[in-house]
Amino acid sequence: MDSGAIRRRVALGMAVLAASGLLTLAMPGSAHAASYCSGHKVRTLAFASGSVQVYKNRGYVCAVTFPKSGGARKWMSVSVQARGNRPVVNAGRFLHHAGPITVHAGHRCVWIKGAVGSSKVSSGWILC
Repeated sequence: MDSGAIRRRVALGMAVLAASGLLTLAMPGSAHAASYCSGHKVRTLAFASGSVQVYKNRGYVCAVTFPKSGGARKWMSVSVQARGNRPVVNAGRFLHHAGPITVHAGHRCVWIKGAVGSSKVSSGWILC
């Protein structure tokens, strides 16, 4: 990958982080994926200890993992992979959510994964 492509990806990532930070400030106390992702909700992937909210907007797919119960920090992860690319992952010990992760999928299928603690979900190829 050339340095121009890397710079574009970093710039896109920073823009997404800045936008989600502004939305968080605009809606304090809101724990909904709509605060973090733009577009329309296309899926909710529920599992035993949480859910992954999936949004799509003009070829971009965004995902956020939320736990069912709040409180202490928990190990959480979210992953989005457009077919033909490597997955983009956000994982760690978080209080409220893992992500958001936004990738450009165009018209390609995506594979979404999410986890809270030892419980996890995997979508298989969707949004084809």
